[in-house]
Amino acid sequence: MTDRFEFSDLLANFTRSQSSDTAWATNVPETWLQGRTTYGGLSAAMCLRAVELELPDLPPLRSAQINFIGPVSGEVSIKVSVLRQGKSVACVSADMIGLGGLATHAVFTFGLSRPSKLDQDFTEPPSVPGIEESINFFAHEQRPAFAKHFDCKLAQGGHPVSGSQHHEHYLWVRHQDKNAQGMTALMGIGDMPPPAVLPMFKEFAPISSMNWTVNILSEDLSTDDGWWLLRSAAEHARNGYSSQDMQVWNSEGKLVISAMQTVALFY
Repeated sequence: MTDRFEFSDLLANFTRSQSSDTAWATNVPETWLQGRTTYGGLSAAMCLRAVELELPDLPPLRSAQINFIGPVSGEVSIKVSVLRQGKSVACVSADMIGLGGLATHAVFTFGLSRPSKLDQDFTEPPSVPGIEESINFFAHEQRPAFAKHFDCKLAQGGHPVSGSQHHEHYLWVRHQDKNAQGMTALMGIGDMPPPAVLPMFKEFAPISSMNWTVNILSEDLSTDDGWWLLRSAAEHARNGYSSQDMQVWNSEGKLVISAMQTVALFY
């Protein structure tokens, strides 16, 4: 493994936990931290990876509910439990546990495709500048450690901590790790943008994602050169919390993720 600890290396480094026959163990290095805890998208991707290892024959992922319960880094174990498995749909939980106890609780819902008379997208793709016309999102080096694993360009909105009036931004984002592929890679990138209200901050202050609810809208995860268009839009910011809508489109404007999130703000 290189000093960078690439995304694909982390997910390839899982071993069976000695504490349980339904748990997997791995290590989260400091280069993947967001403040004092593991980057949320990586936590979600690691939970999904443990499920894939434990239950390799599941149908496609349709939704995920991720609760970020406590900070975690270093040695972790992820325990997988089947909540229910029917003929077409399976619900599976994954609990990431570190030295401080339960850190992330995830519930994934998988479902087989079925014939349907409906085959339509109701959300139009946004009209924003393309990758080449967009500018670097991070205008300085004061960024979370994990963010250095991604290429990130601002298509629309404000820069972080710039006192902007924008509470919505569109970012073109891709893994720098060319081997990051599949649903775990998409889960790992979908939570990459900072809170939508962060550009409104006038000085740095702590933030913490509390949860992340994700709907997967397509089984086709193809996109050009690894680039995805991510939108985050705050619905409100009040009493130290913010709620936001999030979407992910591929390079051709096909919506592949619709999500929402609650964020704790210490600003």
